[in-house]
Amino acid sequence: MTATRGRIDKRQAILDAAFTVFAERGYDQACVREIASAAGVAKPTVYNHLSDKATLFRSALRAAADEVGAVCAAAVEPLRDAADVPRALTETAQLLLAACSDERPRALRRLALSGSTAFPELLDEIQDATSVRLRSALADRLARLTLAGQLRTPDPDIAADQLLALLTGVLESRSRLGSRELPAAELDTIATAAVRTFLSAYGTPGETPEPAAGPV
Repeated sequence: MTATRGRIDKRQAILDAAFTVFAERGYDQACVREIASAAGVAKPTVYNHLSDKATLFRSALRAAADEVGAVCAAAVEPLRDAADVPRALTETAQLLLAACSDERPRALRRLALSGSTAFPELLDEIQDATSVRLRSALADRLARLTLAGQLRTPDPDIAADQLLALLTGVLESRSRLGSRELPAAELDTIATAAVRTFLSAYGTPGETPEPAAGPV
């Protein structure tokens, strides 16, 4: 392993450990010594990579946002050159629900909101890296399917917003009721219902607005 590669890996280990500790304890209660211990490095090593606790917090959240954004953006890939649009939409919906149900994006949202007073720029940065990136990728895929005659979305941006609302609205409602982690079968049901409703509005003439049920 080269020295550069080792430094990058060590920095990533510190960022991962920092995010975990911040998520568990919050910014005020977390300490750099605890983060160093979780990363398996000495406390001075943390300061060598990231100058202070505030920089560590910003960097950990930005790194986590990039990871979450990449997972969400990858979830729209089934829509690339899709031959079976209902099936591809259902797969995308299932992947997005699974991503949104994961603890990491939930922790990221909590930390961004709790730190918005001390770090006001972070909330916009995290939204750009996650929800804005996802909306853009999804709208692009819907626009391409419309150009191919497989969907009817006069405004792909609005269509993307509506599909995401159909998915996340139910998920957030269930979470408020205490069902923080829904079983896979229930997530599949939410995905299928959302895609059915979406296709009722945006499906092509003669297309049966009935996505494939269950895992695809």
